[in-house]
Amino acid sequence: MSATVAIMRERFDPSRHGALLALAVILLFNLLVTPNFLQAQTLFVNISQVATIAIVAMGMTLVIATGGIDLSVGAIMALSGALAPLIFLSDFAAANPTLGLTASIVVPVFVALCCGIFNGVLVSFLNVQPIVATLIFFISGRGLAQVLTNGNLQTFTNPSFSYLGTGRVLGLPFQGWLVLLIALILYWVVTRSIFGRQLLAVGGNERAARLSGIPVHRVKIGAYVICAGLSGLAGLIVVAINSASDAARIGNLMELDAIAAAFVGGTLLQGGRAPIFGAILGAVIIQLVKYTLLANGIADEVALIAKAGIIIAAVYLQQARKE
Repeated sequence: MSATVAIMRERFDPSRHGALLALAVILLFNLLVTPNFLQAQTLFVNISQVATIAIVAMGMTLVIATGGIDLSVGAIMALSGALAPLIFLSDFAAANPTLGLTASIVVPVFVALCCGIFNGVLVSFLNVQPIVATLIFFISGRGLAQVLTNGNLQTFTNPSFSYLGTGRVLGLPFQGWLVLLIALILYWVVTRSIFGRQLLAVGGNERAARLSGIPVHRVKIGAYVICAGLSGLAGLIVVAINSASDAARIGNLMELDAIAAAFVGGTLLQGGRAPIFGAILGAVIIQLVKYTLLANGIADEVALIAKAGIIIAAVYLQQARKE
């Protein structure tokens, strides 16, 4: 009898399934209280809003899995989002629409990947603390984006580019399918590839990983590059949704949302775990909390307090699971 009770407690242990329990509570509350929550438009809005958080959170999960952190994701989003309109509104793009559209996606993501290389080199080869290394682009990246745009809001009408943020596939937002595709790829990378095993080994015990012959430097750089590339892509999606680029606002506080989503999803700050779908679950919870407050007439500032409460709960559940 006692063995059966122990098994039941293990299955329904809140420390293991706290995020799912929180999601269920939020959904139930919205079903009972929030007006029009079941409408398709509400679903589309939440998918559009959560997509960018989820994309960045998945990249952040890989970085945290190595024992690091990346504060530059929001600034990289701003830089990527500022570059895209500059390219497809240029004379070159006007003369070569297809090449211009392709360049407006490829070039910003490539620049974001370069930012990731910079962060990774500082952390891995120069042994700079991750919070300090990524603080460089946290400060300068957004400033560079504002310099490129002269601090002006860039508005545009480009249906082909806007498809990234407003397109529909099988009736659902395109970026939602993009999140699913990225998640499946990263899940395979983490669970099936050599790089994924090395990533978790580095985060679990870096010294042991180095002694066993794992290329720790390359693994760390790879994690920061993937995170930066996904941040650049998220920046493009934000710009596509709004048909406008505001370097001062794109990705603002995204680093906090991404870290919170990864943490709520089960990522350990000391490294060694990379729950990709957990990061998406955390992003959904963060977004639904924000939406619930706004839909019920509560000020947006309160969402920051709610996020802090979610993080505190996640810390408690992780500590309970360790014990």
